[in-house]
Amino acid sequence: MPLSELWPDLKPWLLAIWAAYLIVLAGWIVLQKREPIATLSWIMSLALLPVLGLLIYHFLGPQRIRRQRLRRSRARASLDDTLPAGLRASADCTTLARLGQSSTGFAPSSATRAELMSGGGATLDALLEAIAGATHHVHVEYYIFEPDHTGTTVRDALMAKAKAGVRVRLLLDAIGSGRLREVFLAPLRAAGVEIAWFHPARLRWLWRPRVNLRNHRKVVVVDGRIGFTGGINITDEENERVRADAFHDLHLRLEGEVVRWLQLAFLEDWNYATGTALRDERLWPASERGEILAQVLPAGPDSPWEAIHRVKVEAIHQANRRVWLVTPYFVPGEAAKMALTSAALRGLDVRVIVPARSDSVIVSAAARSYFDELVAAGVRVFEYQPRMLHTKALLIDDDTCLVGSANFDHRSFRLNFELSVLLHDEAIAARLEAQMTDDLEHCREVRPDRPADGFARRLAEASARLFSPLL
Repeated sequence: MPLSELWPDLKPWLLAIWAAYLIVLAGWIVLQKREPIATLSWIMSLALLPVLGLLIYHFLGPQRIRRQRLRRSRARASLDDTLPAGLRASADCTTLARLGQSSTGFAPSSATRAELMSGGGATLDALLEAIAGATHHVHVEYYIFEPDHTGTTVRDALMAKAKAGVRVRLLLDAIGSGRLREVFLAPLRAAGVEIAWFHPARLRWLWRPRVNLRNHRKVVVVDGRIGFTGGINITDEENERVRADAFHDLHLRLEGEVVRWLQLAFLEDWNYATGTALRDERLWPASERGEILAQVLPAGPDSPWEAIHRVKVEAIHQANRRVWLVTPYFVPGEAAKMALTSAALRGLDVRVIVPARSDSVIVSAAARSYFDELVAAGVRVFEYQPRMLHTKALLIDDDTCLVGSANFDHRSFRLNFELSVLLHDEAIAARLEAQMTDDLEHCREVRPDRPADGFARRLAEASARLFSPLL
């Protein structure tokens, strides 16, 4: 029988099935208790994708991960009896540090030395030097670790230390470092390096998938005394000595008490990924209190508080003179957008630096959709021209800055496991200011009197903005 003749009989059934699908989908999404705009965006986006919409949301939707939270809390609890007395909450701290402490459980600390490194080349040199000097352990955690020249150089350095009797542990994100193959990793294993994967693919995860929950952190701890963190991955794509078009980014090298907190962040992630709690007093060498106030801020979907998001917004609200933000992906929520525009309307020097050419067309289009509103409020927006800008930093006034792995977007604030460091020190802030000032010389400002974009581009940017809560 032709479909045209069957259609009158099928139509009521198809409408009933579609209505049932909408009820199930809407109920599932509503129960996540996200912001109304995000909830509506998901429902509207998936309403026209029967069955496929459920699968998309199941695997990629921003679902609350209660089971992961439980595992993370157990990971921390299993380490509690081995932690040194210094790793405890502090009542003597600023309101911003107290916010970070309450939302992460990581207390404010200090550093005897904090070095801001620009570019993958300088970062690689410092990293290799620290690894070469290791005597007890090297802990390495990365989102992206590529089997290229840069990756091979780091691999060989880790392999050499493992052969020398140093305990080397390598924790990699299963998606970000998915190009690594056993032929690349085999020499590490043969040398005694312990390798673990964060959220690897498992058949049992078809019911509770984690493909959209990635570990975006970059952490290295050497002998519990030297720590590295920031935005630079282990890849030629972020090493300007290998590629002229390498991403432009920043990283931190730290010494002092704050390294203990980086160590704790790594150990929690290692315990979470492997189920093994590392108990060794030599992981916690005595550390000297420094003059630089520093606080490690881990955040992720295992916590409801969006710690890095909250600290950045609160820091902007507390600013008295200046707010300079650098981010490769700029998709602010209402709270973050309000903080930036309010700071500008208060007369502060507010600048946002983003790449002119990004590696994500949709995110770039969504970011540009915010420019008119920001510029109208007095925010100065700059587009970095030479290459992909991958720096993730916030400078407040003349003494406060945040540097780390978190972008200024929904994914970093809610879905990824991220880590940033809050630093309160005029010298570090001055170095960050100098770096940002140099970057500004290679930027083109988005002027309020610039020619209007064509209709097609404005429509594309406005359409991309609709998906902002999903990015």
